[in-house]
Amino acid sequence: MIKEAIGTGATVEEAFENAKLLLAAPEDAEIQQEILELPKKKTLGLFGGSPAKVRAFCELSPFANAETYLRNILKGMGVEEVGMEFSTQDDTVMIQLDCGNDQGTVIGRRGETLDAIQYLVRLIINKDSDGYKRVSINVGSYREKREETLREVAKKNAARVKKYGRNVVLDPMNPYERRVIHTAIQEIEGVESHSIGSDNDRRVVITLADGFVAENGVEGGKNNRDYRGGKGGRGGKGGYRSGSKGKSNSSSQARPSRPPRSDNATASLYGKIEPKTE
Repeated sequence: MIKEAIGTGATVEEAFENAKLLLAAPEDAEIQQEILELPKKKTLGLFGGSPAKVRAFCELSPFANAETYLRNILKGMGVEEVGMEFSTQDDTVMIQLDCGNDQGTVIGRRGETLDAIQYLVRLIINKDSDGYKRVSINVGSYREKREETLREVAKKNAARVKKYGRNVVLDPMNPYERRVIHTAIQEIEGVESHSIGSDNDRRVVITLADGFVAENGVEGGKNNRDYRGGKGGRGGKGGYRSGSKGKSNSSSQARPSRPPRSDNATASLYGKIEPKTE
């Protein structure tokens, strides 16, 4: 993306400086100039004459506005020095931040601060974009560590469901974290998942797959498949269901001797990941 401005002055140098002021480019931008008109002296010092006219221009990243906006947010949080690298993959804009000793401040509790910043930056990027773009902001290796933790949460709770035949309702998660859980559950035989609730209370429920028999003899089927709870299901927003690897079960089969039920408490097995600092 080319940004340009035209400035005038008594000399070419003055015109260029005025053009740069109008350009208001980032400090690290490489600004070039094009002389449009040389200055002309007045005749007898009284008549005619014209100032120099110079075009200043530079090539900016397509995410220049988002970068400026993001830096202003971080500066407002007291994070002055930050490394920032933009890259794209398909329809996703990935932003890698290096905040030094301020990583914990930018990430926040369970990544809540980082997620809020990511949401705001996504609004700015999509305002300037022709098509919708996903945005992923990472600080250090926080996202990788968080994903690893969430996958362990999925595995541990899937094991509980397969052992006791009871549904497990996880704590509220953002869309990114729910996708990680659903993807992990799809890879585990005998269990499936769906989402319940709405907005900030959206949760993942892990259940026995159709026809799968838990260690205590409970069989997965309609009872746990229809469970939605909270604000989801038929009375609320539809729930996401991951694919299952269990066998199908027709409605004519007998109900399990002990219907699966949800644990009373939600699973709070994942917590804050503290980033390492040098």
